[in-house]
Amino acid sequence: MSFKKGPLYPCNPATTRGESTKLSSSKDKIVYTNGRSVIIRDLKDAAVATAYTEHVHAATVARIAPSGYYCASADASGTVRIWDTLGDDQILKAEYKVLSGRIKDLEWDGESKRIIAVGDGRDKFGHAFMMDTGSSTGDIIGHSKTINAVTIRQQRPYRAATAADDGSIVFHQGVPFKYDKTIKTHTKFVQDVRYAPSGDHFASVGTDFKIFVYDGKTGETLGEFTDSPHSGSIMACSWSPDSKSLVTSAADCTVKLWDVETKKAQITWTLGTGVNHQQVGNTWTECDSIVSLSMSGDLNVFDKRVGDKPAHVLYGPQKAITAALPEAQSTFIVGTADGRVLHHAEEGYEYVDGESHATLVAGLDVAQDGKVYSIGLDDRLREIEGKSYTPATFSTAAQPKAVAVGGDSTVFVAETESIEAVRSNQKVFDLALKYAPSAIAASGNVVAVGGEDQKVHLYSWDGKALSETATLDGNKGAVSALAFTPDGTLLASGDSSGKIVLYDVKERKTVTTRWSFHTGRIHSLAWTADGQHCASGSLDTHVYVWSVQKPMKNIAIKNAGPGGVSAVFWLGENDLASAGADGCVRRWSITFHA
Repeated sequence: MSFKKGPLYPCNPATTRGESTKLSSSKDKIVYTNGRSVIIRDLKDAAVATAYTEHVHAATVARIAPSGYYCASADASGTVRIWDTLGDDQILKAEYKVLSGRIKDLEWDGESKRIIAVGDGRDKFGHAFMMDTGSSTGDIIGHSKTINAVTIRQQRPYRAATAADDGSIVFHQGVPFKYDKTIKTHTKFVQDVRYAPSGDHFASVGTDFKIFVYDGKTGETLGEFTDSPHSGSIMACSWSPDSKSLVTSAADCTVKLWDVETKKAQITWTLGTGVNHQQVGNTWTECDSIVSLSMSGDLNVFDKRVGDKPAHVLYGPQKAITAALPEAQSTFIVGTADGRVLHHAEEGYEYVDGESHATLVAGLDVAQDGKVYSIGLDDRLREIEGKSYTPATFSTAAQPKAVAVGGDSTVFVAETESIEAVRSNQKVFDLALKYAPSAIAASGNVVAVGGEDQKVHLYSWDGKALSETATLDGNKGAVSALAFTPDGTLLASGDSSGKIVLYDVKERKTVTTRWSFHTGRIHSLAWTADGQHCASGSLDTHVYVWSVQKPMKNIAIKNAGPGGVSAVFWLGENDLASAGADGCVRRWSITFHA
């Protein structure tokens, strides 16, 4: 048995209210961060995406060098990591601790040799260094508060500009970089500053709704864009590849395209209303796509020729994936920690329409007629038909822990001290328990409930009531995941110690206890259609594929999901997918033992 890495379906960028999120691009690829991951994704080909997951702290900004060979990514602890983008190995070139606080932005010079990293610190707010040795190449001084952005002129003579929360922009001469002058054009926080690719100008934007353009060599202020200005904080600006246009994204939910020479707004795109549509970051790729980031994590891709709405929008999970279900070949549904449920098909993610859960989606299961049921920590049971929620909701008596759908489409919800049976949004039965249930699975009229008492309790359902038929012992911790084989003859039970026990349901006996290689809580179990192999995903970040015929043989996919795997599911007979805390779904092609 062996495995091969398949495509990665990436998460979307993480955003923070009132802060600018730095996006960057290299040729057709856009680069952004979410949690401890750095995502590089291709705009032209959705299947080409890579994730770099080696940061110890939350990554904040990443930029690919002009040469295209290296990526520099920085995190909340003040560390910059420089790594190889070409191979699959993502070999670390260098790691430097440059500031004592969070790094907000970094920039490469035109030769891909020097980097300036800026942000929050105790004694200094910025540091300029060589990428290969880490030795200093000048001083970034002149600010009294956190620096939000830095930009370097890509041609000699080098110049650098930094923008900070003290409302000023500092212009540096280079190399080595030294203080030249302070530019006091903005009256509030300066959110972004960017050099044009030609090096003739640079622009700055801020929370005072203003946009200024400066001379690239001397730092003189050339003027302000006053024609039809933004009515909200401007979070980001980017230059066109030909350096003639500027695009700005603002918290008034608009993106504006400006002609630099005339200082006039050419196009204004409005993206909706409310906090979720506030624009907090942007980038203009070399292949002339404008990408602007919404507060909700949506990546809006604009075309200059289409003047009213985005050409297309890239959706994706922004928080950890907590539950997932396969539907057909490469289509699946995921539920996330912020309550959103997304549907993934060939062309990418889209939101399931209708009112979603208010908080974390605790479980998903599917009935035989194709209806999907979801439970959330907002104490609601919802149903999804096709790609949208039905208006009906059922309020559970207590916080739901897990959900399972029986053969007659009755939905069983395991709660803190009871099990509720629900059919067409009406409670048909309620069973109070002497133990705390923690997992549930159903097959035909058999319902298995795993408890924190380290036992699996089997019940039979006659359409009106649940009656306990047996108790299965063998787990060494609270039972955290249960799965029946498709024909209902075997039951796999995973627990909080990482052990999986396989039971025969009819004989009520243990088949094997040898599936015990995980070191953390089992979050998810999934059987192949023939019931011969079972995949498990665990908090220990690994995925294992186990064999019923050969219990000692397994396939170990180590570090399959940074932060823990919360869901595994099969998309085909040899096609496994895993999802988890980093919000990404990874596919694996599995070769079983002969």
